[in-house]
Amino acid sequence: MISTWSEWKRYPRPGRGDNLEAPISPGIYEVRIAGTGALYSFGAVDNLAQSLALLPVGSKSWFGRRDRSDVPDLEYRTCATSSKADAKAAAERMIGRRETYMSGAA
Repeated sequence: MISTWSEWKRYPRPGRGDNLEAPISPGIYEVRIAGTGALYSFGAVDNLAQSLALLPVGSKSWFGRRDRSDVPDLEYRTCATSSKADAKAAAERMIGRRETYMSGAA
């Protein structure tokens, strides 16, 4: 079973104390660069909240701190599913539709 996509939400920036709002369930996530809409990350996962929280954003310095100037302004949305298998199937359909669209637009 697949639910609908959530609204786009601002991805928390390091050091600001913002929170992620995502289900603790299987599903699909999409992260984009806010200014351009370019895809940053996409995945079908077991736990949406955990996967988004562990998403590598920006670069780390030698001392383990993130350089805040390298962190892009990101937005994310989620789509919960009843199982990871459902999430993978939905992601594959989305990728197939996107490839079909891009081949027709080229």
